[in-house]
Amino acid sequence: MPVQKVGATGQAEIHDALWRATEKLRGSVDVAAYKEFVLGLLFVRYLSEAFDQRRAELAEELAADGVPEEEGDARLESRDEYTGHGVFWIPREARWSTIRANVSSRNAGDVLDDAMKTITWENPRLAGALPVVFSRDQVDHGRLVELIQFMSDRRFTSTEGRPAPEVWSERFEHFLEYFARAEGKRGGEFHTPHSLAQLIVETLEPYEGRLYDSACGSGSLLVAATRFVERNLGRDHAADLLVHGQDVNERTLRLARMNLAIHGIDGNLGDHPADVFSNDQHPGLAADFVMTHPPFNMSAWPRDENDDRWRHGVPPAANANYAWLQHALWKLAPRGTAGVVLANGSMSSRARPDGEIRRALVEADQLACMVALPSQLFRTTSIPACLWLLAKDKSGQGSKHLADRRGQILFVDARDAGRLVDRTERVLTGDDISKIAGTYHAWRGTASARGAQLTYEDEPGFCFSADSATVREQDYLLTPGRYVGSLPQVPQEPPVSLRPASLMKDLYAIFD
Repeated sequence: MPVQKVGATGQAEIHDALWRATEKLRGSVDVAAYKEFVLGLLFVRYLSEAFDQRRAELAEELAADGVPEEEGDARLESRDEYTGHGVFWIPREARWSTIRANVSSRNAGDVLDDAMKTITWENPRLAGALPVVFSRDQVDHGRLVELIQFMSDRRFTSTEGRPAPEVWSERFEHFLEYFARAEGKRGGEFHTPHSLAQLIVETLEPYEGRLYDSACGSGSLLVAATRFVERNLGRDHAADLLVHGQDVNERTLRLARMNLAIHGIDGNLGDHPADVFSNDQHPGLAADFVMTHPPFNMSAWPRDENDDRWRHGVPPAANANYAWLQHALWKLAPRGTAGVVLANGSMSSRARPDGEIRRALVEADQLACMVALPSQLFRTTSIPACLWLLAKDKSGQGSKHLADRRGQILFVDARDAGRLVDRTERVLTGDDISKIAGTYHAWRGTASARGAQLTYEDEPGFCFSADSATVREQDYLLTPGRYVGSLPQVPQEPPVSLRPASLMKDLYAIFD
Protein backbone atom coordinates (compact mmCIF):
# COMPACT_ATOMS: atom_id res chain seq x y z
CA MET A 1 0.00 0.00 0.00
CA PRO A 2 1.54 3.37 -0.99
CA VAL A 3 2.48 5.83 1.72
CA GLN A 4 -0.10 8.60 2.03
CA LYS A 5 0.88 12.07 0.93
CA VAL A 6 1.57 14.81 3.41
CA GLY A 7 -1.56 16.80 4.04
CA ALA A 8 -0.10 19.56 6.23
CA THR A 9 2.24 22.22 4.98
CA GLY A 10 3.79 23.14 8.36
CA GLN A 11 7.32 21.91 8.89
CA ALA A 12 6.48 20.32 12.27
CA GLU A 13 3.70 18.28 10.66
CA ILE A 14 6.02 17.27 7.83
CA HIS A 15 8.66 16.12 10.32
CA ASP A 16 6.09 14.04 12.19
CA ALA A 17 4.72 12.53 9.00
CA LEU A 18 8.20 11.61 7.79
CA TRP A 19 9.03 10.06 11.16
CA ARG A 20 5.92 7.88 10.96
CA ALA A 21 6.86 6.87 7.43
CA THR A 22 10.41 5.91 8.38
CA GLU A 23 9.09 3.81 11.26
CA LYS A 24 7.93 1.33 8.62
CA LEU A 25 11.58 0.36 8.10
CA ARG A 26 11.90 -0.81 11.67
CA GLY A 27 12.08 -4.57 11.93
CA SER A 28 13.75 -4.95 8.55
CA VAL A 29 16.81 -2.89 9.49
CA ASP A 30 19.33 -3.47 12.24
CA VAL A 31 18.62 -1.03 15.07
CA ALA A 32 22.20 0.27 15.15
CA ALA A 33 22.05 1.08 11.42
CA TYR A 34 18.48 2.43 11.35
CA LYS A 35 19.41 6.09 11.69
CA GLU A 36 22.01 5.67 8.92
CA PHE A 37 19.29 4.51 6.53
CA VAL A 38 16.95 7.38 7.29
CA LEU A 39 19.52 10.16 7.59
CA GLY A 40 21.37 8.85 4.54
CA LEU A 41 18.17 9.08 2.51
CA LEU A 42 17.47 12.57 3.86
CA PHE A 43 20.99 13.63 2.94
CA VAL A 44 20.80 12.34 -0.64
CA ARG A 45 17.39 14.00 -0.97
CA TYR A 46 18.96 17.26 0.18
CA LEU A 47 21.85 16.92 -2.29
CA SER A 48 19.45 16.46 -5.20
CA GLU A 49 17.13 19.24 -4.02
CA ALA A 50 20.02 21.71 -3.77
CA PHE A 51 21.30 20.55 -7.16
CA ASP A 52 17.86 20.93 -8.78
CA GLN A 53 17.42 24.38 -7.27
CA ARG A 54 20.76 25.53 -8.67
CA ARG A 55 19.89 23.95 -12.04
CA ALA A 56 16.63 25.90 -12.20
CA GLU A 57 18.44 29.15 -11.32
CA LEU A 58 21.04 28.44 -13.99
CA ALA A 59 18.37 27.73 -16.61
CA GLU A 60 16.75 31.10 -15.87
CA GLU A 61 20.11 32.85 -16.14
CA LEU A 62 20.87 31.21 -19.49
CA ALA A 63 17.43 32.03 -20.86
CA ALA A 64 17.72 35.66 -19.73
CA ASP A 65 21.12 35.93 -21.44
CA GLY A 66 19.75 34.49 -24.68
CA VAL A 67 22.16 31.53 -24.68
CA PRO A 68 21.42 29.12 -27.56
CA GLU A 69 19.67 25.88 -26.53
CA GLU A 70 22.56 23.55 -27.42
CA GLU A 71 25.08 25.63 -25.49
CA GLY A 72 22.59 26.02 -22.63
CA ASP A 73 22.12 22.25 -22.33
CA ALA A 74 25.89 21.81 -22.11
CA ARG A 75 26.14 24.47 -19.42
CA LEU A 76 23.38 22.80 -17.42
CA GLU A 77 25.57 19.69 -17.24
CA SER A 78 28.78 21.57 -16.40
CA ARG A 79 30.22 20.63 -12.99
CA ASP A 80 31.74 24.09 -12.46
CA GLU A 81 28.33 25.76 -12.70
CA TYR A 82 27.41 23.92 -9.49
CA THR A 83 30.59 23.54 -7.45
CA GLY A 84 31.38 27.20 -8.08
CA HIS A 85 28.21 28.06 -6.17
CA GLY A 86 28.84 25.72 -3.25
CA VAL A 87 26.60 22.95 -4.60
CA PHE A 88 27.75 19.34 -4.80
CA TRP A 89 27.92 17.90 -8.33
CA ILE A 90 25.40 15.07 -8.74
CA PRO A 91 25.77 12.96 -11.91
CA ARG A 92 22.56 12.15 -13.77
CA GLU A 93 22.51 8.51 -12.64
CA ALA A 94 22.61 9.51 -8.96
CA ARG A 95 19.97 12.25 -9.00
CA TRP A 96 16.76 11.71 -7.06
CA SER A 97 14.64 11.72 -10.20
CA THR A 98 16.72 8.85 -11.58
CA ILE A 99 16.60 6.96 -8.29
CA ARG A 100 12.83 7.32 -8.12
CA ALA A 101 12.38 6.16 -11.71
CA ASN A 102 14.59 3.08 -11.33
CA VAL A 103 13.76 1.62 -7.92
CA SER A 104 11.52 -1.39 -7.50
CA SER A 105 10.68 -3.79 -4.69
CA ARG A 106 13.52 -6.01 -5.94
CA ASN A 107 16.38 -3.56 -6.50
CA ALA A 108 15.79 -0.46 -4.36
CA GLY A 109 18.79 -1.14 -2.13
CA ASP A 110 21.15 -1.68 -5.07
CA VAL A 111 20.01 1.53 -6.77
CA LEU A 112 20.55 3.56 -3.59
CA ASP A 113 23.96 2.05 -2.83
CA ASP A 114 25.12 2.71 -6.39
CA ALA A 115 23.96 6.33 -6.07
CA MET A 116 25.86 6.71 -2.78
CA LYS A 117 29.07 5.36 -4.35
CA THR A 118 28.73 7.60 -7.41
CA ILE A 119 28.14 10.75 -5.36
CA THR A 120 31.12 9.98 -3.13
CA TRP A 121 33.36 9.29 -6.13
CA GLU A 122 32.41 12.60 -7.73
CA ASN A 123 32.73 14.60 -4.49
CA PRO A 124 35.85 13.70 -2.46
CA ARG A 125 34.70 16.04 0.32
CA LEU A 126 31.98 13.50 1.09
CA ALA A 127 34.42 10.61 1.56
CA GLY A 128 33.26 8.53 4.53
CA ALA A 129 29.95 10.39 4.82
CA LEU A 130 27.41 8.41 2.79
CA PRO A 131 26.20 5.02 4.04
CA VAL A 132 26.38 2.11 1.59
CA VAL A 133 24.02 -0.14 3.53
CA PHE A 134 20.78 -0.33 1.57
CA SER A 135 21.33 -3.58 -0.33
CA ARG A 136 21.79 -5.75 2.74
CA ASP A 137 19.75 -8.95 2.76
CA GLN A 138 17.50 -8.07 5.68
CA VAL A 139 16.31 -4.74 4.20
CA ASP A 140 12.70 -4.68 3.01
CA HIS A 141 13.08 -3.17 -0.47
CA GLY A 142 9.34 -2.68 -0.81
CA ARG A 143 9.31 -0.38 2.19
CA LEU A 144 12.33 1.45 0.83
CA VAL A 145 10.35 2.15 -2.34
CA GLU A 146 7.44 3.49 -0.27
CA LEU A 147 9.77 5.79 1.65
CA ILE A 148 11.37 7.08 -1.56
CA GLN A 149 7.90 7.79 -2.97
CA PHE A 150 6.94 9.59 0.22
CA MET A 151 10.06 11.76 0.14
CA SER A 152 9.30 12.63 -3.49
CA ASP A 153 5.87 14.07 -2.70
CA ARG A 154 5.46 17.62 -4.00
CA ARG A 155 4.12 18.97 -0.71
CA PHE A 156 6.93 17.32 1.22
CA THR A 157 9.62 18.80 -1.03
CA SER A 158 8.14 22.30 -0.99
CA THR A 159 10.48 24.76 0.74
CA GLU A 160 7.88 27.55 0.96
CA GLY A 161 10.20 30.04 -0.69
CA ARG A 162 13.15 29.30 1.60
CA PRO A 163 16.53 28.07 0.31
CA ALA A 164 16.47 24.27 -0.04
CA PRO A 165 19.68 23.71 1.98
CA GLU A 166 18.19 25.65 4.89
CA VAL A 167 14.99 23.59 4.95
CA TRP A 168 16.71 20.23 4.55
CA SER A 169 19.39 20.98 7.13
CA GLU A 170 16.56 21.83 9.53
CA ARG A 171 14.92 18.46 8.81
CA PHE A 172 18.22 16.67 9.31
CA GLU A 173 18.67 18.32 12.72
CA HIS A 174 15.15 17.38 13.76
CA PHE A 175 15.82 13.75 12.94
CA LEU A 176 19.09 13.75 14.86
CA GLU A 177 17.05 14.89 17.88
CA TYR A 178 14.40 12.23 17.20
CA PHE A 179 16.98 9.46 17.05
CA ALA A 180 18.76 10.66 20.19
CA ARG A 181 15.45 10.45 22.06
CA ALA A 182 14.42 7.16 20.50
CA GLU A 183 17.69 5.41 21.31
CA GLY A 184 17.63 6.30 24.99
CA LYS A 185 21.01 6.15 26.71
CA ARG A 186 22.89 5.33 23.50
CA GLY A 187 21.50 8.49 21.90
CA GLY A 188 23.54 10.65 24.25
CA GLU A 189 26.68 9.15 22.79
CA PHE A 190 26.21 10.95 19.49
CA HIS A 191 24.12 14.06 20.19
CA THR A 192 24.31 17.12 22.46
CA PRO A 193 20.89 18.61 23.35
CA HIS A 194 20.23 21.79 21.38
CA SER A 195 19.80 24.12 24.37
CA LEU A 196 23.02 22.89 25.99
CA ALA A 197 24.91 23.39 22.72
CA GLN A 198 23.51 26.93 22.58
CA LEU A 199 24.68 27.64 26.13
CA ILE A 200 28.25 26.54 25.37
CA VAL A 201 28.38 28.51 22.13
CA GLU A 202 26.85 31.68 23.60
CA THR A 203 29.29 31.52 26.50
CA LEU A 204 32.49 30.90 24.51
CA GLU A 205 31.48 33.13 21.55
CA PRO A 206 33.65 31.46 18.86
CA TYR A 207 33.52 34.26 16.27
CA GLU A 208 36.71 33.25 14.47
CA GLY A 209 39.74 31.00 14.79
CA ARG A 210 40.22 27.27 15.23
CA LEU A 211 37.45 25.27 16.88
CA TYR A 212 37.91 21.69 18.09
CA ASP A 213 35.64 18.96 19.47
CA SER A 214 37.45 15.86 20.76
CA ALA A 215 34.27 13.74 20.86
CA CYS A 216 32.22 15.36 18.12
CA GLY A 217 29.43 12.77 17.89
CA SER A 218 27.03 13.93 15.20
CA GLY A 219 28.75 17.31 15.04
CA SER A 220 25.98 19.22 16.83
CA LEU A 221 28.38 21.51 18.75
CA LEU A 222 30.39 22.30 15.62
CA VAL A 223 27.21 23.13 13.70
CA ALA A 224 25.87 25.26 16.58
CA ALA A 225 29.10 27.27 16.63
CA THR A 226 29.02 27.92 12.89
CA ARG A 227 25.38 28.96 13.02
CA PHE A 228 26.24 31.32 15.90
CA VAL A 229 28.73 33.09 13.63
CA GLU A 230 26.22 33.25 10.76
CA ARG A 231 23.52 34.60 13.07
CA ASN A 232 25.69 37.34 14.56
CA LEU A 233 28.09 38.27 11.77
CA GLY A 234 26.45 36.92 8.61
CA ARG A 235 26.93 33.84 6.43
CA ASP A 236 30.05 35.30 4.79
CA HIS A 237 31.91 35.10 8.11
CA ALA A 238 31.20 31.41 8.72
CA ALA A 239 34.45 30.50 6.96
CA ASP A 240 36.36 32.50 9.62
CA LEU A 241 35.74 29.60 12.00
CA LEU A 242 37.92 26.60 11.13
CA VAL A 243 36.17 23.46 12.35
CA HIS A 244 38.02 20.36 13.60
CA GLY A 245 36.78 17.22 15.32
CA GLN A 246 37.00 13.47 15.63
CA ASP A 247 35.04 10.55 16.99
CA VAL A 248 35.76 6.91 17.71
CA ASN A 249 32.51 5.52 16.28
CA GLU A 250 32.34 4.99 12.50
CA ARG A 251 28.57 5.38 12.23
CA THR A 252 28.57 8.46 14.44
CA LEU A 253 31.38 10.06 12.46
CA ARG A 254 29.41 9.43 9.26
CA LEU A 255 26.49 11.36 10.76
CA ALA A 256 28.85 14.21 11.63
CA ARG A 257 30.21 14.37 8.08
CA MET A 258 26.67 14.53 6.68
CA ASN A 259 25.61 17.08 9.30
CA LEU A 260 28.48 19.42 8.47
CA ALA A 261 27.99 19.01 4.73
CA ILE A 262 24.25 19.69 4.87
CA HIS A 263 25.02 22.94 6.74
CA GLY A 264 27.65 23.95 4.21
CA ILE A 265 30.53 23.52 6.67
CA ASP A 266 33.88 22.41 5.27
CA GLY A 267 35.22 20.83 8.48
CA ASN A 268 38.15 18.55 9.19
CA LEU A 269 36.96 15.45 11.05
CA GLY A 270 40.13 13.46 10.61
CA ASP A 271 40.95 10.69 8.17
CA HIS A 272 39.01 7.95 9.92
CA PRO A 273 37.26 7.06 13.21
CA ALA A 274 39.75 7.02 16.05
CA ASP A 275 40.03 7.19 19.84
CA VAL A 276 41.47 10.56 20.78
CA PHE A 277 43.65 9.07 23.54
CA SER A 278 45.39 6.55 21.31
CA ASN A 279 45.14 8.13 17.86
CA ASP A 280 44.84 11.91 17.86
CA GLN A 281 43.64 12.93 14.38
CA HIS A 282 44.81 16.53 14.81
CA PRO A 283 48.33 16.46 16.26
CA GLY A 284 49.82 19.90 16.72
CA LEU A 285 46.47 21.68 16.56
CA ALA A 286 46.40 24.81 18.74
CA ALA A 287 42.70 25.58 19.08
CA ASP A 288 41.27 28.94 20.01
CA PHE A 289 38.15 27.16 21.24
CA VAL A 290 37.49 23.64 22.47
CA MET A 291 33.87 22.59 22.91
CA THR A 292 33.13 19.00 23.79
CA HIS A 293 30.57 16.73 25.43
CA PRO A 294 32.44 13.44 25.92
CA PRO A 295 30.99 10.21 27.33
CA PHE A 296 30.40 10.52 31.08
CA ASN A 297 32.57 8.52 33.50
CA MET A 298 34.12 6.42 30.72
CA SER A 299 35.98 3.48 32.21
CA ALA A 300 37.32 1.62 29.17
CA TRP A 301 39.81 4.03 27.65
CA PRO A 302 43.40 3.58 26.34
CA ARG A 303 45.44 5.01 29.21
CA ASP A 304 49.15 5.69 28.80
CA GLU A 305 50.79 6.84 32.01
CA ASN A 306 53.62 8.48 30.06
CA ASP A 307 51.37 10.61 27.86
CA ASP A 308 52.58 14.23 27.70
CA ARG A 309 49.01 15.47 28.09
CA TRP A 310 48.88 14.59 31.79
CA ARG A 311 50.45 17.85 33.00
CA HIS A 312 48.36 17.87 36.18
CA GLY A 313 48.46 14.15 36.96
CA VAL A 314 47.73 10.79 35.38
CA PRO A 315 43.95 10.21 35.19
CA PRO A 316 42.62 7.01 36.79
CA ALA A 317 42.02 3.97 34.62
CA ALA A 318 38.46 3.67 35.94
CA ASN A 319 37.30 7.13 34.83
CA ALA A 320 38.36 9.33 31.90
CA ASN A 321 36.78 12.60 33.09
CA TYR A 322 40.11 14.22 33.95
CA ALA A 323 41.65 12.82 30.79
CA TRP A 324 39.10 14.76 28.72
CA LEU A 325 39.81 17.93 30.71
CA GLN A 326 43.56 17.67 30.30
CA HIS A 327 43.24 16.80 26.61
CA ALA A 328 41.16 19.97 26.14
CA LEU A 329 43.89 22.03 27.83
CA TRP A 330 46.54 20.31 25.73
CA LYS A 331 44.73 21.38 22.57
CA LEU A 332 44.26 25.03 23.57
CA ALA A 333 46.28 27.88 22.09
CA PRO A 334 48.00 30.17 24.66
CA ARG A 335 44.90 32.36 24.92
CA GLY A 336 42.32 29.69 24.11
CA THR A 337 39.17 28.83 26.08
CA ALA A 338 37.33 25.54 26.45
CA GLY A 339 33.90 24.30 27.49
CA VAL A 340 33.72 20.67 28.63
CA VAL A 341 30.49 18.97 29.77
CA LEU A 342 31.11 16.29 32.40
CA ALA A 343 29.21 14.38 35.06
CA ASN A 344 28.72 16.23 38.35
CA GLY A 345 31.05 13.85 40.15
CA SER A 346 34.00 15.47 38.40
CA MET A 347 33.56 18.56 40.60
CA SER A 348 33.90 16.81 43.91
CA SER A 349 35.31 13.30 43.55
CA ARG A 350 37.78 12.58 46.36
CA ALA A 351 39.05 9.38 44.80
CA ARG A 352 42.72 9.43 43.98
CA PRO A 353 44.07 10.90 41.81
CA ASP A 354 40.99 13.05 40.96
CA GLY A 355 41.46 15.31 43.95
CA GLU A 356 45.15 15.87 43.20
CA ILE A 357 44.48 16.68 39.55
CA ARG A 358 41.70 19.10 40.51
CA ARG A 359 44.02 20.81 42.98
CA ALA A 360 46.78 21.11 40.37
CA LEU A 361 44.30 22.52 37.85
CA VAL A 362 43.20 25.23 40.29
CA GLU A 363 46.76 26.09 41.36
CA ALA A 364 47.81 26.37 37.70
CA ASP A 365 45.01 28.95 37.36
CA GLN A 366 43.52 27.33 34.28
CA LEU A 367 39.94 27.03 35.53
CA ALA A 368 37.77 30.05 34.74
CA CYS A 369 34.24 28.99 35.65
CA MET A 370 32.14 26.11 36.96
CA VAL A 371 28.46 25.87 36.02
CA ALA A 372 26.16 23.41 37.76
CA LEU A 373 23.53 22.43 35.17
CA PRO A 374 19.88 21.52 35.86
CA SER A 375 18.76 17.91 35.98
CA GLN A 376 16.99 16.16 33.10
CA LEU A 377 18.82 18.07 30.36
CA PHE A 378 19.62 14.66 28.90
CA ARG A 379 16.68 12.42 28.13
CA THR A 380 19.30 9.72 27.61
CA THR A 381 20.74 9.66 31.13
CA SER A 382 19.74 10.65 34.65
CA ILE A 383 23.34 11.57 35.55
CA PRO A 384 23.46 15.28 36.51
CA ALA A 385 26.07 17.30 34.65
CA CYS A 386 28.20 20.42 34.87
CA LEU A 387 30.07 22.69 32.50
CA TRP A 388 33.79 23.32 32.99
CA LEU A 389 35.12 26.52 31.41
CA LEU A 390 38.90 26.41 31.06
CA ALA A 391 41.26 29.22 30.07
CA LYS A 392 44.97 29.27 29.44
CA ASP A 393 45.21 33.04 30.11
CA LYS A 394 42.88 34.83 32.54
CA SER A 395 44.73 38.17 32.39
CA GLY A 396 43.36 41.31 30.75
CA GLN A 397 45.11 40.25 27.53
CA GLY A 398 46.37 43.71 26.59
CA SER A 399 44.42 45.20 23.70
CA LYS A 400 41.39 43.00 24.44
CA HIS A 401 40.80 45.00 27.64
CA LEU A 402 39.31 42.08 29.51
CA ALA A 403 38.93 41.92 33.26
CA ASP A 404 42.02 40.50 34.97
CA ARG A 405 40.68 37.36 36.62
CA ARG A 406 43.94 35.68 37.56
CA GLY A 407 43.59 33.84 40.87
CA GLN A 408 39.77 33.84 40.63
CA ILE A 409 37.09 31.33 39.63
CA LEU A 410 33.46 32.10 38.83
CA PHE A 411 30.89 29.70 40.25
CA VAL A 412 27.38 29.58 38.75
CA ASP A 413 24.58 27.47 40.20
CA ALA A 414 22.06 26.98 37.39
CA ARG A 415 20.38 23.87 38.80
CA ASP A 416 17.02 25.63 38.91
CA ALA A 417 17.22 26.85 35.30
CA GLY A 418 15.22 25.46 32.39
CA ARG A 419 11.68 24.23 31.88
CA LEU A 420 10.26 20.76 31.44
CA VAL A 421 9.03 20.01 27.92
CA ASP A 422 7.68 16.67 29.06
CA ARG A 423 7.94 14.34 32.03
CA THR A 424 11.55 13.35 31.35
CA GLU A 425 13.24 16.21 29.51
CA ARG A 426 14.22 19.75 30.47
CA VAL A 427 15.50 22.47 28.15
CA LEU A 428 17.28 25.73 28.87
CA THR A 429 15.23 28.73 27.74
CA GLY A 430 16.65 31.71 25.90
CA ASP A 431 16.47 33.73 29.12
CA ASP A 432 18.39 31.02 31.01
CA ILE A 433 21.12 30.96 28.39
CA SER A 434 21.35 34.75 28.30
CA LYS A 435 21.62 34.97 32.08
CA ILE A 436 24.32 32.30 32.43
CA ALA A 437 26.36 33.44 29.43
CA GLY A 438 25.85 37.11 30.30
CA THR A 439 27.09 36.52 33.84
CA TYR A 440 30.26 34.94 32.51
CA HIS A 441 30.79 37.73 29.97
CA ALA A 442 30.33 40.39 32.64
CA TRP A 443 32.78 38.60 34.96
CA ARG A 444 35.38 38.02 32.25
CA GLY A 445 35.00 41.49 30.74
CA THR A 446 34.12 40.23 27.25
CA ALA A 447 30.82 42.13 27.42
CA SER A 448 32.43 45.53 28.07
CA ALA A 449 35.13 44.75 25.50
CA ARG A 450 32.51 44.73 22.75
CA GLY A 451 30.57 47.70 24.12
CA ALA A 452 27.79 46.01 26.11
CA GLN A 453 26.87 47.59 29.43
CA LEU A 454 27.25 44.64 31.79
CA THR A 455 28.80 44.84 35.23
CA TYR A 456 29.51 41.72 37.25
CA GLU A 457 28.15 41.39 40.80
CA ASP A 458 27.85 38.32 43.01
CA GLU A 459 24.25 37.13 43.27
CA PRO A 460 23.39 35.02 46.32
CA GLY A 461 22.10 31.63 45.28
CA PHE A 462 23.29 32.02 41.69
CA CYS A 463 26.87 33.21 41.21
CA PHE A 464 30.00 34.01 43.21
CA SER A 465 33.54 34.95 42.22
CA ALA A 466 35.92 33.11 44.55
CA ASP A 467 39.63 33.67 44.96
CA SER A 468 42.09 30.80 45.13
CA ALA A 469 42.33 31.01 48.92
CA THR A 470 38.58 30.43 49.25
CA VAL A 471 38.79 27.38 46.99
CA ARG A 472 41.68 26.03 49.08
CA GLU A 473 39.55 26.40 52.19
CA GLN A 474 36.96 24.20 50.50
CA ASP A 475 39.64 21.57 49.86
CA TYR A 476 39.42 22.23 46.11
CA LEU A 477 35.86 20.96 45.86
CA LEU A 478 34.25 22.83 42.96
CA THR A 479 30.51 22.37 43.48
CA PRO A 480 29.00 25.86 42.93
CA GLY A 481 26.50 25.39 45.76
CA ARG A 482 29.41 25.56 48.23
CA TYR A 483 30.23 29.08 47.11
CA VAL A 484 27.12 30.89 45.91
CA GLY A 485 25.20 30.48 49.18
CA SER A 486 21.42 30.49 49.43
CA LEU A 487 18.81 32.84 48.07
CA PRO A 488 17.92 35.55 50.61
CA GLN A 489 14.81 34.61 52.53
CA VAL A 490 11.93 37.07 52.28
CA PRO A 491 10.33 37.55 55.73
CA GLN A 492 6.71 36.44 55.72
CA GLU A 493 3.96 37.72 58.00
CA PRO A 494 2.69 35.04 60.37
CA PRO A 495 -0.98 34.08 59.95
CA VAL A 496 -3.54 36.13 61.85
CA SER A 497 -4.15 33.29 64.30
CA LEU A 498 -0.56 33.67 65.49
CA ARG A 499 -0.85 37.44 66.08
CA PRO A 500 -3.18 37.83 69.09
CA ALA A 501 -1.82 41.24 70.09
CA SER A 502 -2.40 42.64 66.62
CA LEU A 503 -5.88 41.09 66.49
CA MET A 504 -6.87 42.69 69.83
CA LYS A 505 -5.58 46.05 68.60
CA ASP A 506 -7.81 45.79 65.51
CA LEU A 507 -10.83 44.89 67.66
CA TYR A 508 -10.25 47.87 69.97
CA ALA A 509 -10.09 50.12 66.88
CA ILE A 510 -13.54 48.87 65.78
CA PHE A 511 -15.23 49.83 69.08
CA ASP A 512 -13.43 53.14 69.67
